[in-house]
Amino acid sequence: MDIFFEVPKDLKITSPSSDKLYDVVIIGAGPAGMTATVYCARKKLDTLLVTKDIGGQVIWTSGIENYMGYQYITGSELSEKFYLQIGQFPISLLKDIDICKLEVLEDKFAVSCGKSKYYSKSIIIASGKRNRELGVSGEKEFLGKGVAYCSVCDAPLFKDKTVAVIGGGNSAMTAAIDLISYVSKLYIINIMDNLQGDEVLLEKIKSSNKVEIILSSEALKINGKDKVEGITVKNRKTSEIREIYLNGVFIEVGLIPNTEFVDKVLSVNDINEIVVDCNCRTSVKGIFACGDVTSILDKQIIIACGEGAKAALSAHRYLLGVK
Repeated sequence: MDIFFEVPKDLKITSPSSDKLYDVVIIGAGPAGMTATVYCARKKLDTLLVTKDIGGQVIWTSGIENYMGYQYITGSELSEKFYLQIGQFPISLLKDIDICKLEVLEDKFAVSCGKSKYYSKSIIIASGKRNRELGVSGEKEFLGKGVAYCSVCDAPLFKDKTVAVIGGGNSAMTAAIDLISYVSKLYIINIMDNLQGDEVLLEKIKSSNKVEIILSSEALKINGKDKVEGITVKNRKTSEIREIYLNGVFIEVGLIPNTEFVDKVLSVNDINEIVVDCNCRTSVKGIFACGDVTSILDKQIIIACGEGAKAALSAHRYLLGVK
């Protein structure tokens, strides 16, 4: 994924080397991963940051009002500030790549990225989460043709159109607010009996005359020929089927942890989040995890940053005891 902001030329970030043994490899460059990077760099640890993208989920957030120090800031702006801060330290960075395997060796760890392998004395996993798919007919067929997962990116494409947001949590409410200023009509479809988003978000939505909220209902099918033309919805209480004609469907039904590469290496919970203790330690000594990829209860930007700092400090303490 491209970085969504201009990168200064005077940053101290360098390319990685597969010939060296790093003190720590940090996987993921969202708020948790970038905070961990700053803390590791300040401890003078030889640090490699490996990531698919810069910013993580935050880059897709239009407006943030609960990050201390900023009454309002966009996700892209906050990610830029994080990135510029890590760039003040001599770290190595490998971006635009997926982690395919994590190995525990006799006296070190190995991280495989494509055809390359990087070695480290410790690991910090901050790989975050990704959008959960709805799993209905038409979802994959119309992706980019009316089906979307990012309101920040795609809301302007639906100016004066009719769209639906599927979901009832904060991500769905935020998407709805992004869309209200563009669309002519907005449906919010939620399988639960109510909306679970924060009250401040619900107030903004309920004050709009563009919004129709459909509760206790599930999407059965996304309809169309060459693009989205409608959606089939079933009421779970009455079994009533409703056909809604619209131009776009934004899917906001939760997130999936990016933990496939730790399969059979670390302990995970029933939803595949990495289990950590209060010091961000995982089930394997020398491997730490932080942010939304972990089993901590609340998923917030400011909490992810705090967890990133804790993971870095825990990794530093661990390395002090490694011969």
